[in-house]
Amino acid sequence: QVQLVESGGGLVQAGGSLRLSCAASGSIFSINPAMAWYRQAPGKQREWVAAIWTGGTTNYPDLAKGRFTISTNNAKNTLYLQMNNLKPEDTAVYYCNAAFDPRALRPWGQGTQVTVSS
Repeated sequence: QVQLVESGGGLVQAGGSLRLSCAASGSIFSINPAMAWYRQAPGKQREWVAAIWTGGTTNYPDLAKGRFTISTNNAKNTLYLQMNNLKPEDTAVYYCNAAFDPRALRPWGQGTQVTVSS
């Protein structure tokens, strides 16, 4: 099975930017035709923040529109999340996984911690 490893998190001031990566051991879209970034803050449920389909179509919830951009590399084995104008409420552990189909979800990895200071 394709494994997913997230990286790129860190500590950043409010208004700053980070680029997260999700490296796959094979094609990202062999897991599911749609892939997503999710996040989970302490004491809160996991929520999706960006999704991309194999054809390149993207979708974002309101919390991410205009600030986050999801993309893949040409080899389709790495998923990226460019996050701009970060806010303290963006502080969370970020994960990548299949989008919208619970049956396609892989076991959640360790994720990558994003901390935004005010």
